[in-house]
Amino acid sequence: MSNAPTPQSDQELLNARLEQANQQLLQSEKLAAIGQLAAGVAHEINNPVGYVYSNLQTLDTYLNDLFRLTEAVDSARSLDDLRLIKQNIDYDYLRDDLRDLLAESREGIERVKTIIAAMKDFSHIEEEAFKPADIHRGIETTLNVVNNELKYKAEVVREFDELPEVECIISQINQVVMNLLVNAAHAIESFGRITIRTRQEGDHVIIEVHDTGKGISPEHRHRIFEPFFTTKPVGKGTGLGLSLSFNIIEKHKGSLDVDSTPGEGTCFRLTLPVTQPDTDNE
Repeated sequence: MSNAPTPQSDQELLNARLEQANQQLLQSEKLAAIGQLAAGVAHEINNPVGYVYSNLQTLDTYLNDLFRLTEAVDSARSLDDLRLIKQNIDYDYLRDDLRDLLAESREGIERVKTIIAAMKDFSHIEEEAFKPADIHRGIETTLNVVNNELKYKAEVVREFDELPEVECIISQINQVVMNLLVNAAHAIESFGRITIRTRQEGDHVIIEVHDTGKGISPEHRHRIFEPFFTTKPVGKGTGLGLSLSFNIIEKHKGSLDVDSTPGEGTCFRLTLPVTQPDTDNE
């Protein structure tokens, strides 16, 4: 009996290799996007770390003053001497400022933790499994990653309706949303607005990313989902973001559409089924 591979097994092997290549391309694009955002992310982390470090230096000074007061308890000749030391270190101001320093430092550390958690969500290679996910939480995670890219270019407006959990690969949907947000920021020349809208329509959910940027010219609109096509300057993009985003949404049995008016802005509309058709429980 011949052990030669059948045409069907050859096709399965080819499909497996194509899927593997696609996953490697997705991961490469994800890491490339993160690399382009790295300077902004570093700034986002460095800012809170900077003021936490400054607060620790101030805290060191305050602690020395407080230690001076507590140590004087054993050596002070009278209560008046203790009151004088307490007055000299401006105890009331020190007490109130200590609370503010700790609150600000705690907020800074939480900010760093949030950014790092968001980066971990984007950079790891996730399993290829569709699972129910909170779309709004994914959007917030994405906004934390690209915050430095957006905050100097646009006011971000959230118009969220109530959504059910959506069966998807959430890290890939986050990647699509990240691409749309970064593109929106790049399309705004001075300062504008980026509106993120969500809603449910029947058994689908809609995510819209609407910017007030320069818009897409008619001759470019039909090419924006082509691999390696970009209107950005060299070094600003790989030309794969929208192409891979389109493929991700197709894989999710959804659609990605665009409406754009030159000089007024662009709206990308992402439509996803709440439940994947091929895994729907009958």
